[in-house]
Parts: sequence; structure tokens; C-alpha cells
Amino acid sequence: MTELPARRLLLVHAHPDDESINNGATMARYAAEGALVTLVTCTLGEEGEVIPPGLAHLAPDREDRLGPHRAGELAAAMAELGVTDHRFLGGPGRFRDSGMMGVEQNERPGAFWNAPVDEAAPYLVEIVRETRPQVLVTYDPDGGYGHPDHIQAHRVAMRAADLAADPAYRPDLGPAHTIAKIYWNRVPRPFLEAAFARLRAEGSAFPAVADLSDVPGVVDEDRVTTEIAGDPAYAARKTAAMAAHATQVAVDGPFFALSNDLGQPILATEYYELVRGVSGAPAGERETDLFAGVSDR
Repeated sequence: MTELPARRLLLVHAHPDDESINNGATMARYAAEGALVTLVTCTLGEEGEVIPPGLAHLAPDREDRLGPHRAGELAAAMAELGVTDHRFLGGPGRFRDSGMMGVEQNERPGAFWNAPVDEAAPYLVEIVRETRPQVLVTYDPDGGYGHPDHIQAHRVAMRAADLAADPAYRPDLGPAHTIAKIYWNRVPRPFLEAAFARLRAEGSAFPAVADLSDVPGVVDEDRVTTEIAGDPAYAARKTAAMAAHATQVAVDGPFFALSNDLGQPILATEYYELVRGVSGAPAGERETDLFAGVSDR
């Protein structure tokens, strides 16, 4: 077995682009510091709305070739972040994008939302046991904003973490491994309010401004346990990675918009809630390192 780097971070996301928007600066930091950063994306994002008119033919209601194109965008984004280990859950196309909550695509055969959790989780268990991460990052139980694939990614990630730690479960998938710390993506409301105020003051190329409710994972300050500061170099890599997802994200300086054309701030500082494991920060303080308090072994 090849010797693994001392620090190992696993991120589980629903679609290509979620990782860059939520965790791009964090991923760039740890990749640059020599940690093994493993990204698992659960679908190809086949149901996404396409922003550039010249690529509209890829849409699911036309040629239905958006998924493979987004896989290419993801590879380009990972190159910007310096991340070399990125995978699709069960392989590319094993689970299909389910669309927004309540649409008929939710029940389509092969849709991620429609997959039993215990059928999807073993694919992630195998990755956990191979890469042996000390830290896992994923969404909260609502998926941050209620998208079915995000909710399912949360369920699969948390279930896989439990199963991977059980020596009696599927020993054929590798030796059992317990993830020391699990985080959910968060954004503290006061920080986001200030970022939106800057957007309104500076203006952008987008015709209107999004609402705080359009941002996933917004919580009160006291829920946030950990912040990864917005180093300018890593923020620049995050912005470049977001721009690589050109079918889904339009970037204008420090701001971006999704297909709704509503401006949002690119968040250079990224926030987390530690939900499993022990904080490495002094009592009453936030962690500034996801690996704080974690043994290298």
C-alpha cells in the first residue's frame, strides 16, 4: 500500500461546482500544504441549467450531454485548486442528477435521490477505507438549501462514515477506518450580510442581487465552530475554479451568479460546523484549521 500523506481531507458533494463554491479556498489551501484532498462528487449534474447560449444544446431537454461536459469543467476546476484526487461516486454516471425537489426527475431510474442510501454508501465506504481521511466535509441534513441531491449526499456521507468504521461491515472494501472529525458547510449570517452589503455598494455586471436565502448553510454565528481565513492566493484559486464551471457559474470580479443571474459574493473565508469529533481550539474560540487536534496517524 502506498504511504499516505500525513493529513487527509475528504469532501462529498452533490454536483460539479458545489465544491468550488462552498470549499474552493479550503481545498486550495490544504492541497498547497501537501494534504491529500479527495473530492467525491455524487452526480454529473446532468439536470443543471446552462448559462452560455452557445452551450444550450447540451441541456437535458435537448441533447442531454451536459453531464460529460460538466465532468470536464470539474477537472479544469480541480486543476485550478491543485487537487489531483477527484472521483464520481460509483464511477461517472452511476447516479444521475435528480433535479430540484418535487420534479419528475426525482423518481427517474438511476436518480441519486431515488437510490437507497445503503446501496450508494458502499461506494463511499471503499474510498474512505482507501484514503483514510481524518476529516470529512459535507452538507447538513437539509443539504444546505433543500436540494434532493444535497440531502442525499449528506445521508450517504454520514452513513458511509459509520459503516467504514465498522470492522464487521464489508471487509472486502478494506480495513475499517474511523473519521476523526466531520464538518458541515456553514455561512454565518452577519458575515454574509456584510458581504451582500459590499456587493450592493460596489455593483456588478448582474442585473439584480440574490437574497441571503439563496445561499446554502446560513446559520447564526454561534453554530460556526471553524473558519478557514480568506488568504488572497487561495481566494484567487477559488474564483478561477468557479469560473471553470462555465455552464453553471458566471464570475464578475469578487461576485458571481448562477443561472438565475442574481449576483452573490464569492466568499473567500469559508466556515464550518464541527458535528463529530473534538475541537482543536481553546474553549470559546473558533478553529482555524480543520485538522486542529488531529493526530497525523
